[in-house]
Parts: sequence; C-alpha cells; structure tokens
Amino acid sequence: MKRSEDATTEFKRDYVDDIKKTVIAFANTSGGTLYIGIDDSGQAVGIGDVDNTLLRVSNAIRDTIKPDVTLFVSYEVQMVDNRHIIKITVQKGTASPYYLANKGIRPQGVYIRQGPSSVPATEATILNMIKNTDGENYEDVRSLQQELTFSEAEKAFSSGKIPFGTSQQKTLKITNADGIYTNLGLLLSDQCRHTIRLAVFEGTTKSVFKDRREFSGSLLKQLNEVYETISHYNRTRAEFDGLYRIDRRDYPVEAIREALLNALVHRDYSFSASTLISIFDDRLEFVSIGGLLKGISHDDIMLGISVTRNENLAHIFYRLTLIEAYGTGMPKIMQSYQGYPVAPLIEITDNAFKITLPNLNSNYGVVKEAAPLYGNELMVVEMLKTNESITRKEVEGKLSLSQAAAVNLLKRLVIRGLIRPVGAGKNTRYIRA
Repeated sequence: MKRSEDATTEFKRDYVDDIKKTVIAFANTSGGTLYIGIDDSGQAVGIGDVDNTLLRVSNAIRDTIKPDVTLFVSYEVQMVDNRHIIKITVQKGTASPYYLANKGIRPQGVYIRQGPSSVPATEATILNMIKNTDGENYEDVRSLQQELTFSEAEKAFSSGKIPFGTSQQKTLKITNADGIYTNLGLLLSDQCRHTIRLAVFEGTTKSVFKDRREFSGSLLKQLNEVYETISHYNRTRAEFDGLYRIDRRDYPVEAIREALLNALVHRDYSFSASTLISIFDDRLEFVSIGGLLKGISHDDIMLGISVTRNENLAHIFYRLTLIEAYGTGMPKIMQSYQGYPVAPLIEITDNAFKITLPNLNSNYGVVKEAAPLYGNELMVVEMLKTNESITRKEVEGKLSLSQAAAVNLLKRLVIRGLIRPVGAGKNTRYIRA
C-alpha cells in the first residue's frame, strides 16, 4: 500500500496539487493508493469535514486532469483509530499520458512515479507514452502543445462556408475523442512549428543569394504566403506571332500549385526539418522530407497512384477545395509541360522527395555551356560520343543503376538541353541535342 507523502487535516491548495500530481503519476505508471488523513509517520490524524474534502478532491481530479481519469480512480472513507480517512485507489490508465490541464502535455504537466515520489516526466518519456497509446501515425497522435488557436483555419473554413466548431474539429480529427488536440490540429493551428524556407539564387547555382524567407504558422497561412511569393518571381515573357502577342510565364501556374500542395500534404511531419523551395534562373525546386511510402514506386506516382502519408490533412485540403481529387497532382504537373522541349524532374530518396520545374523561358543553350557535368551525367555524355543513340536500359547496365535512377539521370540531362528523346515508350532512345 502506498500513501500520500504530504498528509494534513487542512484542505490546502498545495495539498490538493500534490494529490493531483500523485494521481497522474499512478495513472501514467502502474497504479497505486494514497490516503488523506495519514501523516508522514503513518499515524491516522483524521479529517474534520469528510464530505466536503471528498467532494473538493474528486472535483479537482475530474476537472483538472486530462484525459478524463475518473474511470480509473475510486474513493473510500475508512475509520482508523476512530478517525476518518479517505483512501484513493488509482489504476493504471489506458490513455496515458495524463496531465494537468493548465500545464499541457509537457514535462511540467505530466508526472510519473519514481520511487516514493511523483516527478515530472521527460519529453522522451512523454513521447514514448503517446506512441504506446496512440500508435505511430503522426496525424492522430496527441499534440504536445495544447494551447492552440486557429485564426487562419477559421478564415479558410469560413471562406469555404464550412463549419469549424467543436464537433467538426472532432470529425476532421483535429481533436480526438477526448477533445484533445492532435498533431493534425497543431499543423493547422497558428502555433504550427513546421516551416517552409524559400531562397532565390542568382544564376543556376547556390553561390549568390538574392532573397531568402522563412514562412511559419498554420499550414494554410504558409500555403498562401509561399504561393504569393513564388508568383512574384514567376515572370511573364512576351513574344509576337505576327500581329499577335503571346505571353508565357516562366513556370505553369498549375505546376507550381500542385508541386506546393504536394510538398505540404505528403511530407513527413515527424521530422522537424523545413520544407525547402529554391528559385534559380533556370528552374524551381521543391524539396520535402519523407520519401515514398513503402510499396509505392516512382512509376506508380507518375501514373497517378496515390497513397497519402497524411490522409486527414489531405481530406481537409479536399474539403477546402485545395485538392480536386486524390492522385491527380503529379499527372497535372507533367501535363502542364506538354508541348514543350523540357519536362519536370522527380527525384526520390529514402527520406526526401524533390520536384524540379524547368523555366520555360530560360535559355538552355547558355545553361548547357555554363553548368559543369559530374559523375554519371558526364558518363552518359561520353557514351553518346561513341554511340549515335543510347537507351535507358543501356545506361542502367553501363552505370549499374536502378531503373528509377537511370530515368531520373536521363531526365536531368534532357532538362539541361544536353540530350533529347526520340521515339516513345519502350522504343525511346536518347541522342545528343
């Protein structure tokens, strides 16, 4: 039997705080028992007003500990040495971590049992408790931060005439069944800790910065601000066909929109690194953390097959009409470049996803001469010095590359204007440009 370390006949504020911390610690660990009316030596000193003390303690536990722990707490009034005491039995809860509502899911609000004492849990311990209770799906996990506001989200939902009340937030998985904010709620909140970093470079390398910005706050706010910034640098070039003027943007608007949405919806938010956007004279790059989900290949996404990492976030973007249909983003990006001699490039690693949009108005002849070749790029060009044409399969064999790596390598050289494809499908060959 465990007992309270701080027993008193007075109903004091700090005394109730100690009781709440102990209840939290027991619920988060292996359960236990504490007493009101027993002093440090184990002697019964009794309680003057049992009913009032029991009422106020039970109310404090019910109202200030989250999630609701009352199901795992029971009270019993006992007589010891002709004195009334209260026995509080706490079982290990099933929704840990339990925490003080005014402190949040942070070390100052979460307690565990360490020997005879209730001590603040470390953040690593808290994250482990959440993982064991909620699983590993980032969106569904309870946010460590619970003091959230949603001014940007409220504006977006209001603009779309979509309710954004308590019940809707629960339906959208912004809060869980206990009304606690999830990580999805954190992403949409004004306190979102994930950022987008955008840099504008002079020329085609990262040698000289022209501008750099970091966007923070709700993902909805970041989406709008980043899109406006990219649009500022998406210049229009005018050409004349006879008497008619033809305006062409550096980058198709549809491609920018879909690439930006892809970077936000599909990134892995369990990593803290920022999403990166780089604007060069000849290209626009989007790099987001998180490669493809297991079982999905480069060819699959090009066909429009979509397995969403953040399904609830994608659903909200769909409700807000930011996404028209699942799996259409990548085909739309490729289609926006149809009829042009260049095409977007998709590069994938285990932990990152990169989309490169070539500048339609860029002088690729200049780029070809100015940008040096390295490694496999140089080897492909050397192959074409002794061969009139080459195939993707020949590149795979010669350079010991996977099919996806060979496809990306050849696309990079096409974008740079060094080679060009001839034929289609399995009969595609590459020749010098």
